[in-house]
Amino acid sequence: MKDPEVYYAYVYQMTLNGCRLGFYEPLRKTLTNVVYSDPAVQSFGINLFAGASSGVLGAAAGSPFFLVKTRLQSYSPFLPVGTQHNYRNAVDGMRQIYSGEGIKGLYRGVGPAMVRTGFGSSVQLPTYFFAKRRLVKHLGMEEGMPLHIASSTASGFVVCCVMHPPDTIMSRMYNQTGNLYTSAFDCLSRTVKTEGIFALYKGYFAHLARILPHTILTLTLAEQTIKLMRLVETRIGVSNAKEKI
Repeated sequence: MKDPEVYYAYVYQMTLNGCRLGFYEPLRKTLTNVVYSDPAVQSFGINLFAGASSGVLGAAAGSPFFLVKTRLQSYSPFLPVGTQHNYRNAVDGMRQIYSGEGIKGLYRGVGPAMVRTGFGSSVQLPTYFFAKRRLVKHLGMEEGMPLHIASSTASGFVVCCVMHPPDTIMSRMYNQTGNLYTSAFDCLSRTVKTEGIFALYKGYFAHLARILPHTILTLTLAEQTIKLMRLVETRIGVSNAKEKI
């Protein structure tokens, strides 16, 4: 049986990515329709805003789960490094945080998380669809798995570059004890002042090694899921039409 914290990681990913992918297209279409009176128009600015907004919503919804996951991953009884939070499991972590700090404690670091995910989401889907259109237009690629993988690979590189600095700040905010940092800006200021600007890109390649396959799998599987759902909807529509006749 998997550890309880693994399930919390699953819940976090489903909550975060469910909101990011689920809200993006409705937001984009609504805003595009308001501005251009045609939801089919592609506006890079609106796409960025829709991506950022959906990311912020996902980060806010999944923040408590990410908080506990980060603290559990940071704990080591053998070689303690940095701040240590000794939780028996994810449920115990939630209980201790809530009893000691209340709801506010469960949302410690939610600000940086929203900024970090907003940054990443603002470019992930817009860059993916932009790359997809360019590959179709200039390289003649057709709709299918190779196009999805190539587009999502381009998106993954951009996402990592944009998201890594706020990701560093978010991780430090989540893993602090007490009120070492008063805000995300305070954490940013202290980090740059004491360690230099390149401290914001510590662990970049490790992050890229995680985010690149994550982006490829997420967007490629999302395309396949959408294709499957459209097929199901089409069949249901045909079935309903036959019943009416």
